[in-house]
Amino acid sequence: MKLASLKNGRDGKLVVVSSDLAWYAGADMIAPTLQAALDNWDAVEADLRNLATDLDHEVIPRERFHERFAAAPLPRAYQWADGSAYVNHVALVRQARGAELPDSFWHDPLMYQGGSDGFLGPRDPIPLADESWGCDLEGEVVVVTGDVPLGASREEALAAIRLVGLTNDVSLRNLIPGELAKGFGFFQSKPASAFSPVFATPDSLGDWWKDGKLQRKLMVDVNGQPFGRADAGVDMTFDFGTLVAHAAKTRKLGAGTIIGSGTVSNRGEDGGPGKPVSEGGVGYSCLAEIRTIETIRGGAPVTPFLKKGDTVRIWAEDDKHHPIFGVIEQTVGG
Repeated sequence: MKLASLKNGRDGKLVVVSSDLAWYAGADMIAPTLQAALDNWDAVEADLRNLATDLDHEVIPRERFHERFAAAPLPRAYQWADGSAYVNHVALVRQARGAELPDSFWHDPLMYQGGSDGFLGPRDPIPLADESWGCDLEGEVVVVTGDVPLGASREEALAAIRLVGLTNDVSLRNLIPGELAKGFGFFQSKPASAFSPVFATPDSLGDWWKDGKLQRKLMVDVNGQPFGRADAGVDMTFDFGTLVAHAAKTRKLGAGTIIGSGTVSNRGEDGGPGKPVSEGGVGYSCLAEIRTIETIRGGAPVTPFLKKGDTVRIWAEDDKHHPIFGVIEQTVGG
C-alpha cells in the first residue's frame, strides 16, 4: 500500500496511490490526514488496504496522481530524528578534517533531533538565502513509526514501522562547524527537509525490505547528471530496527515519528573511498562526501556546494526502472 498527502492546508489530504503511482483515490472518508491514520492505525489499516486494492483493480473512481501536487506525506510531524547508519560516510568526513573515528561509532548510532514543524514537498524549491552557507543535499531512506514503547527491543521497533520512504535532508555545511563548536548540536544548519511523494508499507516492498533495510539503489542526479547510485542495503551499519530502538531507549515514540538513515554511502570495491559515477563507481548521496574524498586525495575540495538554480533529483527504482516512492525533484532557490 502506498500513501500520499495532496497539498491542502497544513496537514494535507490523505490519498491512497496505485502501485504504479499513476492514480489515486481520496482516503479522507477513512482518515482525513496521514497523521490521523497513524494515530488510529489498528482501526483504519484494513480499510486503507481495501481501498488500495480496489484502486489497483480499477473498481472505484480514481484520479490521476501528479507528484507536483503532493506535499510531504507528513507535511509536519511530531518528531523527526535522523541517524547516521552508514558509518562509512561519518568516517570519511572525519578523516577529511583529521579527526579520529571513535570505536563507539560502530556500535552506538549517532542521532540528532531535527525540526519537524514543516517539511518541503517533493517538488518544492530549496530555500537558500545565502550561497556562502554551503547548501548540500543528503539522500536518505526514512521510516515512519506507530507508537513505540520506551525501551523497545529491535524486534519491537521493527514491528512498529508503518511506512518507508525517502528524504532530501538539506544541510548548510558551512554553518555546521560553528554550531558543533558550541557543543549543543545542529539547529540553523539543518533547514526543512523534503520527502518523497509517497510512503509505502514495508510489506508492499517485498524482498526490497529485508532485515530492516531498503534493498535498493538510491538514485541521485545533480543538474541532470548521475551523481549517486549507492545501494541502501549495503554498508548500513545500523538497520532501522536498531535506529528506532536507539531513539526509544529513554523515551516512548509517538505515532508519526520519522526516523532517517543518514546519508546513504557505500565503500569502494577495495574497501576505501568510493569513486564517482563517471569513473565507474556508485558515486555519493551528498556533496560533502565527494568534497571529502577530493580533500583526502588532493588536499582541497573541487566540487562546489549547491547554487541557486541547481537541480537535485532523488529516487529509488523497481526492477523495471520505475520509481517506487516517486521522485524528489527540487531547484535551489527556485
